[in-house]
Amino acid sequence: MAAASNFYSIVAGVGAGTGRSVALKFAKAYPVALLARNPANYESIVKEINAAGGQAIGISTDVSSESSVKNAFTEIQKEFKGKKLAAAIFNVGGRFVRKPFLELTLEEYEAGYEANGKGFFLFAQATLPGLLESVPDSPHPPSLIITGATASLRGSATMSSFASGKFALRATGQSLAREFGPKGVHVAHAIIDGVIDIPRTRDWPVNGGVEDGKISSDAIADSYWYLHTQPRSHFTQELDVRPYVEKF
Repeated sequence: MAAASNFYSIVAGVGAGTGRSVALKFAKAYPVALLARNPANYESIVKEINAAGGQAIGISTDVSSESSVKNAFTEIQKEFKGKKLAAAIFNVGGRFVRKPFLELTLEEYEAGYEANGKGFFLFAQATLPGLLESVPDSPHPPSLIITGATASLRGSATMSSFASGKFALRATGQSLAREFGPKGVHVAHAIIDGVIDIPRTRDWPVNGGVEDGKISSDAIADSYWYLHTQPRSHFTQELDVRPYVEKF
């Protein structure tokens, strides 16, 4: 088993909430590459990690664009030359469209699949070769961790675009878990069943405004680290989390 310093991690879909928390968590062990379409979403996090003594880079990336993903991974391999990939986290939300079905355009319907279906396909194809290469000597089983949502299991009214993308994401993750798990790569899907407590949702009266009625993004990051550090004898393929008062 090689030292953690010989490895790095990738977080796609970085912002003020879960992406930031996951980046900070994994940066305690590995250098991290942070991917987001808008550089403003990762710039402060990169500075925060580097100022604390970690190593982070940020790359503007549209995961639904094959050329953008290819360019991002070329940059990552240049920046982390000689290091191997230990963990890849797909935390991309994508475009959120909530409209009555008969008012949806085809472009709006396809928007849910662009990031969560096509985007994950491109991300997984880019990361799995590196994760497979790390199997013999990674500090923990190389991991591909996927952020899902309530819509991964249930297509609610007016949510056909978002839900169809999340269904595709979950199904692809299941397929990859069955294909790559026996090869030593841990593919795990997390269903985040509730509103995450981030700056944008801080004033939302979720679950009647009770204390701890929203999901802590730091707690999600802790769960992701738990998934990453599971031994091969104990792989969780799907984990669901929600506040104690959330109806399900």
